[in-house]
Amino acid sequence: MSLSKAVRPMAFAGLLLGMGLALGACSFSPVYSGALADQPMLNLAYAKPNSRLEQVIYQELSLRFAASSAETAPLAKVSASRSVTTEARSVTANPGKPRAVTVTATLTITKRDGTQSAPVTITRSATAEYTHSDQIMANNAAVSDAEERAAKAAAESLRLGVLAALSR
Repeated sequence: MSLSKAVRPMAFAGLLLGMGLALGACSFSPVYSGALADQPMLNLAYAKPNSRLEQVIYQELSLRFAASSAETAPLAKVSASRSVTTEARSVTANPGKPRAVTVTATLTITKRDGTQSAPVTITRSATAEYTHSDQIMANNAAVSDAEERAAKAAAESLRLGVLAALSR
């Protein structure tokens, strides 16, 4: 019995040491490191927004990618549109009716460094649901909030599309 009591702490220490060595061999690298971080396409110049939805998308993209004011920086231009559906995914007897806003955004990145390469065009859409009621102010606030949530989701999808396009 005394031998097993002496072996247990050593076995436990050996197990912890082995797990530490195994995890130490693993490596994690962030998305923005390595060859992808050195891409000059990630330093974007942004066009002026024409609507609130485009402004939200530009803000989200500029938070994720570097913004540049250089004349040769690739120009990112977004066009966004929204559509409201009166039927959402669920039906209820409540006076608040579920509805959904879909934002469709197209991002075009044009190189301005003198090369004749084709622009990168990515289109994504995102949907956000809200509740429609008999109160006009509440409806306006709900639609505005749903539009902004859908625009942020579309911007995130555009960001991932840009990273996928640049990693090829």
